Amino acid sequence: MACNVYRNGTGLHKGAMRPLAASNSSNVKSSSFKSRIPPSSNHSPGSAPLRRSKSAGGSDGVPGRVRVAVRLRPRNAEESVADADFADCVELQPELKRLKLRKNNWDSETYEFDEVLTEFASQKRVYEVVAKPVVESVLDGYNGTVMAYGQTGTGKTFTLGRLGEEDTSARGIMVRSMEEILANVSPETDSVSVSVSYLQLYMETIQDLLDPANDNISIVEDPKTGDVSLPGATHVEIRDEQDFMELLRTGEAHRIAANTKLNTESSRSHAILMVHVKRSVLGAEDVIPSETDKSSHFAKPPKPLVRKSKLVLVDLAGSERVHKSGSEGHMLEEAKSINLSLSALGKCINALAENSAHVPVRDSKLTRLLRDSFGGTARTSLIVTIGPSPRHRGETTSTILFGQRAMKVENMLRIKEEFDYKSLSRKLEIQLDKLIAENERQQKVFDDEVERINLEALNRVSEVERNFADALEKERLKCQMEYMESVKKLEEKMIENQQKHGCDGFMKDKCNGEGPVSSIVEDVAEVKKLLEKEIHMRKEAEDEVNKLKSQLGQCPDSGEGGGSEILKLQKALADEVRQKKKLEEEMIILRSQMLQLTFEADQMRRCLGRNGSANAYGGLDSPMSQVRDSLNGHKTPVAALFEQVGLQKILALLESEDANVRIHAVKVVANLAAEEANQERIVEAGGLTSLLMLLRSYEDENIGRVVAGAIANLAMNETNQELIMIQGGINLLSVTASRAEDPQSLRMVAGAIANLCGNDKLQTKLRSEGGIKALLGMARCGHPDVLSQVARGIANFAKCESRASTNGIKSGRSVLINDGALPWIVQNANNDSSPIRRHIELALCHLAQHEVNAKDMISGGALWELVRISRDCSREDIRSLAGRTLNLSPIFRAEMRRLRIEV
Repeated sequence: MACNVYRNGTGLHKGAMRPLAASNSSNVKSSSFKSRIPPSSNHSPGSAPLRRSKSAGGSDGVPGRVRVAVRLRPRNAEESVADADFADCVELQPELKRLKLRKNNWDSETYEFDEVLTEFASQKRVYEVVAKPVVESVLDGYNGTVMAYGQTGTGKTFTLGRLGEEDTSARGIMVRSMEEILANVSPETDSVSVSVSYLQLYMETIQDLLDPANDNISIVEDPKTGDVSLPGATHVEIRDEQDFMELLRTGEAHRIAANTKLNTESSRSHAILMVHVKRSVLGAEDVIPSETDKSSHFAKPPKPLVRKSKLVLVDLAGSERVHKSGSEGHMLEEAKSINLSLSALGKCINALAENSAHVPVRDSKLTRLLRDSFGGTARTSLIVTIGPSPRHRGETTSTILFGQRAMKVENMLRIKEEFDYKSLSRKLEIQLDKLIAENERQQKVFDDEVERINLEALNRVSEVERNFADALEKERLKCQMEYMESVKKLEEKMIENQQKHGCDGFMKDKCNGEGPVSSIVEDVAEVKKLLEKEIHMRKEAEDEVNKLKSQLGQCPDSGEGGGSEILKLQKALADEVRQKKKLEEEMIILRSQMLQLTFEADQMRRCLGRNGSANAYGGLDSPMSQVRDSLNGHKTPVAALFEQVGLQKILALLESEDANVRIHAVKVVANLAAEEANQERIVEAGGLTSLLMLLRSYEDENIGRVVAGAIANLAMNETNQELIMIQGGINLLSVTASRAEDPQSLRMVAGAIANLCGNDKLQTKLRSEGGIKALLGMARCGHPDVLSQVARGIANFAKCESRASTNGIKSGRSVLINDGALPWIVQNANNDSSPIRRHIELALCHLAQHEVNAKDMISGGALWELVRISRDCSREDIRSLAGRTLNLSPIFRAEMRRLRIEV
């Protein structure tokens, strides 16, 4: 009676593999081909902590056995004829993951594998059970290896390297693995790069299939970790599947193959495809427990890490017996080299399976390259291919035993992570440059504003002193006139009395002390009293004026006290109505400016204090802090202007006859409009209408500049933008741009138009009413601040155009190109000023997204700027947008191929 013999991956050796009893077959369990590694999602910044990798000798790895699958090739035409009277030498039991190897008609041996694939298994099925778990591990940060081993002509290259250009279902593991990787990562949006090297090991020489001239690549080993690398190999960055297919075609064209009796296209070298995946992630937050309370803790911010993983796909050359393959001459030397390398690999597998102290990895370059795949840190899958022909039973048996020994090899899987010093340094440098530039800008603006306010305050104080001196002089003259009038009346009365009574009567009455003499004495006494009273009042007025002058001298230290004394004196001078009205207007302006300056000084001090520069501005406590304290005794926000002064009063000053009053009123409105909370109240109170009327009729360029700035602040709101358009603001701004010469005025007008350019609904109006031409015309100034606003407006307009084209609302060339803006954009694309350069780069990217603009941009030199932006731009989002735009445009791609430009 025939006796069936079973073998599995845990069988014992005694010369050959010792068979297990048939009665134990029911106890043999098949192991799943899926890895027992805990699933690891692609960690994004801020997700769960990541696993940290250590040195190769660490103990934090995850154990993972080498997984082995067997695949049976169907009979070919030659075998169908030659072996027609013979049964296949193997019998597959895929549901039990076993195969039977027939020794003869009555005796067979059974082996277990992780997967058993019949001759009818599809390429997709083979990929899913053999390679997909390894590819998923590579995406999680582990190294992985997929290798095909078997006799020549059993379908190794078909399984691994089939391109499937005519029939996509025939695609091999190489193509499907790259499809899986590219489907799970996006090199354009994620911080990840995918590069490929394609090599062949021919006659113990490593050759580059992508660069045939590079035919002797050396192997470099890290003395600390033992990692193997090939620094001389070509690395090609992969962006899409088309690039990868072109790379595989190039490699296959350079691979060495020959015609033998066993295979018409027998591979004479081992093909090795290496896929390197490099991804930037954030490490786990370091938790520091509190000393007092174990439940409380502090978390340090995560550190940027670079996670490097590698997928190695190995298509081994087939083992062959010379008398069967018919190799001779040079092909015989090739066969010897192939068999020696495979023999060295088998010795390493045997040593690892038996836990030998010495593993001869240096016997062959193949074993050195696969050092990490067997007994290392990589997750490894092996597929052994066999044929059904009984004529090759010996080769089939050898292949099966190789797979059984490989199943005993245990790897220790680890993630390789490195601290991303370059990325962190680049980000910190950019942030530092921005902070330094912003600090310098704020310091300059603050110094200029303080100097301006001081000058204006001094001018106002001098003017107030002159006004009060004039008022005092008028009062003095008035008192003198009244005094002279009283003396004159007295003299007239005395003359009249003398004429009435005569000289004799007068003398007589004088001697007697009676009559008219006594009345005259009373009149003189009364006049003296009036005179003393007038002198006393004059003295009091002079003292009051002197006191007021002393208080005015301390006006920067006590603004509110001086204002109250001024109001008292104005009330005392009832007849100076016009002067009083003028002083009230000035007081409103001064109070508004003092409140605004106090708020800006406090904001600037806090900002500079956070940047570590507060000590440089400690002197601001005097006199600004004194002004602030004298106003309310605490910090007063800009919003207090509504309560202390009143919005209606401020807007009423826009129509004042005094040009200085109008300028200051507009400045107050502009500062209030800078806060979004105030904009609605200003518009409801008619402030926008008043500003537009003032812009239409202004004569002083200072008023035009400040009005344009106030409108620019209001134009930050979308509702206000439509109101500006309805009331003819676009045309007014265009006219103002043509009239203005001062860079600051042009900057304000350009800022207002730039805000309007960001509204999709205003695109047509902006062009028809001359807004775009006015914006481009202001570039004549050449001032960096003006050019920055012009560039911002162009970027906003180009973005709205791109959005309209994408939504199908707009067709045809860009308005910017039609109006001749492209040469200026290209000229300033590499401007030294960072804000100008950033806006221009965004504008170019948005213009390039519309295919109809491509030819004009190529002829205008914009293509070279887009290529530069995709490579050298400091901002990663703009760099990625430029690269994606170039790759998605057929016209740009064709031109870059013609010019041999790679992005």
